[in-house]
Amino acid sequence: MSNNDSEANQEQANITLQNKVDIQFMKDADGQRNHRMNGFDPKFSDIVDYIIRITHEIWEEKAIGKLYDYYANTVRIHTSNGEIYGREAVLASTIGTLAAYPDRRLYGDEVIWTGDDVQGFYTSHRLTHAGTNRGWSIYGPPTGNKVHYRAIADCLCKRNMIVEEWLVRDELTLIYQLGLNPVETAKKMVRRDMDNGLQLQIAGDISRGTGQLPPLTIPEPETDQFDPEYFIRRVIHEVWNWRLINKVREYFAESILLEGASMRQSHGHEDYQTYVLSLLSPFPDLAITVEHFAAIGDETTGYRTSTRWKLHGTHTGYGIYGEPTGNPIKMMGISHHLIKDGKIQNEWTLFDEFALLKQIHRPT
Repeated sequence: MSNNDSEANQEQANITLQNKVDIQFMKDADGQRNHRMNGFDPKFSDIVDYIIRITHEIWEEKAIGKLYDYYANTVRIHTSNGEIYGREAVLASTIGTLAAYPDRRLYGDEVIWTGDDVQGFYTSHRLTHAGTNRGWSIYGPPTGNKVHYRAIADCLCKRNMIVEEWLVRDELTLIYQLGLNPVETAKKMVRRDMDNGLQLQIAGDISRGTGQLPPLTIPEPETDQFDPEYFIRRVIHEVWNWRLINKVREYFAESILLEGASMRQSHGHEDYQTYVLSLLSPFPDLAITVEHFAAIGDETTGYRTSTRWKLHGTHTGYGIYGEPTGNPIKMMGISHHLIKDGKIQNEWTLFDEFALLKQIHRPT
């Protein structure tokens, strides 16, 4: 048997095994509702089951037409590359992606949620994409390369449908895995976008502080009880906006593990401080604003939190992105945290670093 035959047999065995796992998952997902789901299909046991199951149906079962059941006609999807409007645009994008990666699989890592079936559920779904580039994509002809990267999708869900979504993918990792040069590809795509008349992200005013005054402080909560939202807002504001990098030792566990954009990993306080400095250096005026927060858990078992934020800055410093271009940047990001014993034990943070490169190298 040739090596190719052996690899093909092994791949088929892996697919068969995964299919068995998926079938068992679908069986396990059928159960009693864990909370009220009025307006949702009775087959969904709770909002976590809803998010995991519709992802499985659309992407892995390739029931793309289910988008008509699960996405509102007027859905709006926010990305760092711009916005997608309407269900038909989502349908076209899904077909294009599956054509480029026919064996694409999406593995759910975690769903953090808040809300109810009256006001709507807000979910934050951390997942891993895997597949093989066997078809044309927006980046060109098929490479045959395997890809494996992470994403986080925040969704507002009402009456069985997603009505709004905020999507962050680790696109730079995908670019590397396709064998492409990130900077050259970014410049090429910016030119193509401009030639097609597409609106590029334009950064607004940076509101870290007012004039020569320091950033504002976060007001103390009115209760002595631990408040995970106040805690996360304070961490982000003090470490990133106040530049109190020494606070990492106060707010993060000594064994803090970060999984960041472009497959970054850091372990411990020193590594985390280096990570912060690596992003502050290219953007000395960097400011982060929290736009949404959700949490599950309690003080005994620990809190799992999701924070959607917006980053503004100007590329005027040297660092990991090369020579300063002077271009302003605006970037959406999402962070998941595990808080236990009053400190952050784990962090998963994503922002689209390839979209950032496009903004950095945008012609002025």
